[in-house]
Amino acid sequence: MAKWGKCDFRELEALRERMAKLESETDAFCEACARELAARLLYLVKKRTPVGTPPQAGGIAPEEQERIRQYWSGYSGGTLRRGWTTGQPVKASGGWTIEVINNVFYASYVEYGHRQQPGRYVPALGKQLKQGWVRGKFMLTISQKDVERAAPAMLQKKLEEKIREAMDAE
Repeated sequence: MAKWGKCDFRELEALRERMAKLESETDAFCEACARELAARLLYLVKKRTPVGTPPQAGGIAPEEQERIRQYWSGYSGGTLRRGWTTGQPVKASGGWTIEVINNVFYASYVEYGHRQQPGRYVPALGKQLKQGWVRGKFMLTISQKDVERAAPAMLQKKLEEKIREAMDAE
């Protein structure tokens, strides 16, 4: 009769423990990845968000120029850019979700565009409107597509690091 020999299963048991630990950390790992993706999206959307500047009052009467200068004195701009925030990560049936929010009331008009009445005089600008439609900037839409393109590579790299960390742990 043949001898089967000896077998040491300690390394396999250690591997099983490391894999169980890795499995128990999946929610925290997924949440961290979702937060990182949201942070990248927030960075890109803030960078693409236009910042208003006071209008140049040229070509109009001096008293009108002074009125426009007074109206815009103290204006700093950047309200829309500062309005971007992220919500808390939420685990849903399809994965993790984090909302990127801008509560500034005119954010959707800048994002998607808006109608206006050509020929209407706007005292704050000191000009008449010329176009019937103002095109949107699509700062969130474009940024979201950029993050969606970059996400698989970033997630794969983070996942490989996590698995390598679990396999190398002694």
